[in-house]
Amino acid sequence: MINVALFGPPGAGKGTQSKLLINKYNLTYISTGDILRQEIAEGTELGMQAKSIIEKGGLASDEVIVQIIERKIQMNPDARGILFDGFPRTVVQAYILEGLFRRDNASLLCMLSLEVPKEELMRRMLERANKEGRADDKEEVIKVRLQEYENKTLPVANFYKEKGKYFPINGVGELTDIFNRLTATIDKELENIWLNVVLYGPPGAGKGTQAKLIAEKYNLVYISTGEMIRREIELDTEIGRIAKEYVERGDIVPDEIAIRLIERKIKLNPNAKGFIFKGFPSTLVQAYILDGLLWKMGSSLTSTIEITSTPIQCMKRLTARSKTPNARIYDKETDVIIHRLEVYEERCSKVKEYYQKQNKLESVNGLGSEEEVFEDLCHVIDNVFRKVK
Repeated sequence: MINVALFGPPGAGKGTQSKLLINKYNLTYISTGDILRQEIAEGTELGMQAKSIIEKGGLASDEVIVQIIERKIQMNPDARGILFDGFPRTVVQAYILEGLFRRDNASLLCMLSLEVPKEELMRRMLERANKEGRADDKEEVIKVRLQEYENKTLPVANFYKEKGKYFPINGVGELTDIFNRLTATIDKELENIWLNVVLYGPPGAGKGTQAKLIAEKYNLVYISTGEMIRREIELDTEIGRIAKEYVERGDIVPDEIAIRLIERKIKLNPNAKGFIFKGFPSTLVQAYILDGLLWKMGSSLTSTIEITSTPIQCMKRLTARSKTPNARIYDKETDVIIHRLEVYEERCSKVKEYYQKQNKLESVNGLGSEEEVFEDLCHVIDNVFRKVK
């Protein structure tokens, strides 16, 4: 999702530029100020709580703000992203926003700060007061609001500077010029978004073959816990010795091993544009683990794609592979193959449900030729990536 916070003092032009940005990027607009004024006009409970504070130039309580934002997000579950105008205003609210994003497995793309001299701000707001008659645009109230901004809001800049997500934008000039400065920064940040895909499906569905083709086409780093574990076994490492007995039975190795191997692979690719995970996660716990690993890297999962196949087709493919140099330890015995397919069926439903709830699950029929399946996968990935960027 494209989540952007438009930052700046009262009168910097956030409202005007917000309207242009939401049209260009198809975003949901959340202006806590506009929503609060509407609540006050309608005489709602939230509006009455905030009315006396706002009219004196103060800030509404965080409890009120959170309720407003949550309600707005729930009303727009399919939004491409959110443009926040006037939020977060304090460091506390910045932490609140981080918590809201974490709950939804999302993050803030950038905070854009419109920089305008104080004299220009005063001129703009007094002019606006004459045109719109807003109660909070009286001169004495303006001074209080600007002082509130200085005292409470500027520290938010440091919060996002430390995250590398804060970008000052010259807010003086023609509207079009300011808009172009904003969009140039957003577009540049979009180029840095990781595209992370999980390729999912039963043993023998063709995940490994397709994942490598996708990695090459889309310039992603290929991560297969299975291949990394087999390599550890071949080298007779400590990890390999622990994993070997699980692999020979066709069972899933302990999650601690997968975490160590995935973290190592990610660290070895600091300039990656994204990752494609083959066969991981295979359990609900591993889905949470992957979310945590990506969050630690400042990213999140883009999509999960399931390659569907029948048990008979999987059996045929795995049996055929057992007669080639690419045979796995667990390909050679029918009982082990059946056990692996049963384990997948037992655990896959919860993983699928987890990603379905996030609208991050796609499906491709894996019964066609290698070329046909790859073409279908590329079609799905192109559509998913287009929504992200």
